[in-house]
Amino acid sequence: MSANDTRINEWFVPRFGPIRFRAFVGLLFLPYTAMCVSFTLFGSMLADSTHWDRVGAIALVYFLALGFAAHCADNLGSKKVKPWGNYFSRLQLAAVMLLTMAAAYAIGGYYIVFHVPVLGIIAALEGFFLFAYNFEFWQGRFHNNFWFAISWGALPVLAGFVMQTNEISLIAIIVAAGASIVSYAEIKMSRRYKQLVKTDSKEKTAKELEGRLKLLCLSTTCFALIVLLTRAIFS
Repeated sequence: MSANDTRINEWFVPRFGPIRFRAFVGLLFLPYTAMCVSFTLFGSMLADSTHWDRVGAIALVYFLALGFAAHCADNLGSKKVKPWGNYFSRLQLAAVMLLTMAAAYAIGGYYIVFHVPVLGIIAALEGFFLFAYNFEFWQGRFHNNFWFAISWGALPVLAGFVMQTNEISLIAIIVAAGASIVSYAEIKMSRRYKQLVKTDSKEKTAKELEGRLKLLCLSTTCFALIVLLTRAIFS
């Protein structure tokens, strides 16, 4: 199997360290995961006041739920052979998925029970999408760009806002819609880029898409950090 098939030479995979370490970091899709976590920060910063423990908690929840659990589920549930499965067994992937998902829901569950019960609605929806999207239930009806944009774009923004306020507002919905558009653009470019790299075709086009993906991930993450630091300094 070639390096392109395994995706071990993807731009987000480190060039150093043992092969399984590199594959594990690649499995997390860190730039894309950072975008999703950034969306929770956008939502959190929309609130009039900030509970900083909740900002950190919801960011950690999504890092665990997407970075680890969802990406492991994607390898386990896809009808196509996924490249990271060449380095880890199904048992290992399932163990990581279950442990990180349990940790994410334990953190979220604490806040749902004691502070923000409305978050339970989003937690239920995200749990549904984690399985429906990645395991391609109902003939893969939810495994498409639209539902990806909803589950990992719009809902994280709403989750961040609800974590602070226990409610949903019009401004949160508007920002969530914007995040879904950004997520849609990311997944559409990513799918096209992956196909070009895999087939070794149109190298110039692949490089252009890679550059756009890097810019999108970096700009989204940096903007979220700027917003976060601004609120921390001036609140």
